[in-house]
Amino acid sequence: MPEKNILAYFNTPEQAQQVAAKLQGLKVEHMSIDRFSRYAGQGSNEPILTSTMSSLASVTQDGTFSQGAGILAAADVSASGMSDGGVGGPSGKDILLTVVVDESSHHDALAIIEQSGGLT
Repeated sequence: MPEKNILAYFNTPEQAQQVAAKLQGLKVEHMSIDRFSRYAGQGSNEPILTSTMSSLASVTQDGTFSQGAGILAAADVSASGMSDGGVGGPSGKDILLTVVVDESSHHDALAIIEQSGGLT
């Protein structure tokens, strides 16, 4: 049978997990929940005074970056805290639910996601 994919965005992992549980009754081929960010890297829990600072972004954006990504992230206006960049605030929807369903279940899956507050 043909398959359809859906990318749905949520504010919290719990919201996405609740929707994933509701979708289990449909013909789901694959499903995953991931957090995404503008920059690559993992958050850092080390105190600033005892760690080596790899870039400005590692301190201001609380992350560890490769050299190239650190330079790019430090150049962003959010690294200095002095400007919001003038492009609007973040949506807060940084949780991605990826679903692959049988084509016959596609519209039902979309309805469940949208009724649960997901953005498709």
